[in-house]
Amino acid sequence: MKQRTTLLLLGILLCCQINACGQMTYEEKLQQLYKNTVPLIEGEVLLKTMPTGDADHSASTLYILDTRAPKEYAISHIPGALLVDYDNFKTKDVKHIPKDAKVIVYCSVGYRSERIGEKLLKMGYQDVKNLYGGIFQWVNEGHQVVNPSLAPTDSVHTYNKNWSQWLKKGVKVYE
Repeated sequence: MKQRTTLLLLGILLCCQINACGQMTYEEKLQQLYKNTVPLIEGEVLLKTMPTGDADHSASTLYILDTRAPKEYAISHIPGALLVDYDNFKTKDVKHIPKDAKVIVYCSVGYRSERIGEKLLKMGYQDVKNLYGGIFQWVNEGHQVVNPSLAPTDSVHTYNKNWSQWLKKGVKVYE
């Protein structure tokens, strides 16, 4: 009887632990999504390489590419980011970017941008990095995004209701 009770309690404890662990963390979700085919860059590192407005000559060799859909980009984007629509990406979209330029790609969480990063690497771009955690992580870390008028905003397009769970800061926008 005692052994049976112990087994029952262990079973209940295991079920509770599985249920508690059943909710995937953002880190676990990212590890599940990424193929690790494009080197990652953390938001803090990107922030340090972005132009400051001073006589920063290295800024001309940094290109930040937002690989989300135009409707997502129109809600907000990282300052200085250029839109290269994932669904309609063509090599001509980036022909103005030198092959030796530093190129950072991002999307909502990093999946779509990793696919575009793979294409850029195949095209001969030498320094391509994927923003770890995408715009969600960027905003969650307290970094600024801007609207089409380049004014700071706290709104972020979260793709859909399901994906919005990963945005912890800011206003979630989706259809």
